[in-house]
Amino acid sequence: MKLLWTGGIAAAAVLVLAGVWASEGGSPLKMGDEALGSRTYEQYERPASCRQCHPEIYAQWKNSMMAQSFTHHWDEIEYFQLAVKHAELDPKFKPVADGCNGCHAPISFLAGDVPPPRPDKNSRANEGVSCEVCHTISAFDEDRLFNFHWHSSPGRTKFGGRGGENSPAHSLVANPGLQTAKFCATCHNEKSPWGVYVKGTYNEWRDGPYSKENVQCHTCHMPAGPGRRAVTDGKRYEDMRHHLFHGAHVEAKTRGAIDVVLHASQEEAEPGEPVVVTVHLFNQKAGHKIPTGSVEDRLLYLQVDAVDSKGNSYPLSVDRKGFEGEEWTIASSDAVAYQDLRYVMGLGDDFVGLPRDGVRTGNRIFRMPYFTEKGEMTICQWNTARFGVDYRIGPRENKLETFTWVLPDTLPPGPLVVTATLHYQLLVRPVAEFLKVPEEEYRDRMINSGSVVVEILP
Repeated sequence: MKLLWTGGIAAAAVLVLAGVWASEGGSPLKMGDEALGSRTYEQYERPASCRQCHPEIYAQWKNSMMAQSFTHHWDEIEYFQLAVKHAELDPKFKPVADGCNGCHAPISFLAGDVPPPRPDKNSRANEGVSCEVCHTISAFDEDRLFNFHWHSSPGRTKFGGRGGENSPAHSLVANPGLQTAKFCATCHNEKSPWGVYVKGTYNEWRDGPYSKENVQCHTCHMPAGPGRRAVTDGKRYEDMRHHLFHGAHVEAKTRGAIDVVLHASQEEAEPGEPVVVTVHLFNQKAGHKIPTGSVEDRLLYLQVDAVDSKGNSYPLSVDRKGFEGEEWTIASSDAVAYQDLRYVMGLGDDFVGLPRDGVRTGNRIFRMPYFTEKGEMTICQWNTARFGVDYRIGPRENKLETFTWVLPDTLPPGPLVVTATLHYQLLVRPVAEFLKVPEEEYRDRMINSGSVVVEILP
């Protein structure tokens, strides 16, 4: 084990050389699944307590997905109707279902309160990833940057990226580890029981260009700006880290994340001629692949339509490239998937699956399908044994898609406008509708669009 200490540590914890187990009070540090039940609720402050001195930071956090990591509609449905239900039907998945809380309701996990009560019971699980989660983490394991392999040391000492003087409420220790992407990796990397990275956002960043330029996760998701850390701190900082944690659920983050630019093979054409439209999709904003995180849930797809001078609309289908696994990246009204919901939810043998895509046939989908050990495409990440083709858009990658169209003989003369639109859904529509997820979770969001005009000659 290689431990990275995130800052000065309480006297009870002793740092041993990298590669050697460290201890707290003479006992090995507990991380990951081993930390279940190792603490009590009483050892942790509630977020409302922190708000008294940190109102600005609290307000930012309260509106983020960190605060909603347990109460968010889809997370509640996925956890209780799928993960917990699966564990009830097949006990070998009980540790996995419990472990969901290691990142979604960490204090409940540490307190051994798993599964926690549903959100409507208003238990402490509703605090989600609260202030005390990150600011009590004293160490994490660099050799296991996944599945919450961090150690929490609750108490008067709080760990922060900047450090500084002690406050009336607590002592403050500088915590350089909090400023690194490796710290984020402890929850934004996740392995399934089959040892595959069902979440690999950190790995994507690590292998991409931004890590080499020292652009950390915080740069985009906790942007620096003017602010006061606490009402007890008279200083106003120009580079305070704002606790926005804004990602895919915030449209300001996804809107325009990928450039959509297109051109046609010719400016003028006659009916009956073939025209090739090339669409460039450039990931100019994200330091990881798009989509990332819960890739099994997401749907990023490109739709191209042509409209003639009389207002008639024509759907275009993407050209096949011929790579292995491409069939999973082209929308089909006939494709069925998610058959594993039958035994995950106990639906019975008559359940044959759901429509795989829920979008127009011929659209290009940018995804990496997740498969069970039986070969079924799944949205249950804990049930994932392997992946299909990874056809997502990487950081600073320019993906090119072509749409070849033989112009109809009946096409009227005048301008033909071809528009490419990149859409994003947080959850595949057929799954969302089947599980009665609120529409806000799966409605189409437009990432970007572009158009080109071809003049149709008489």
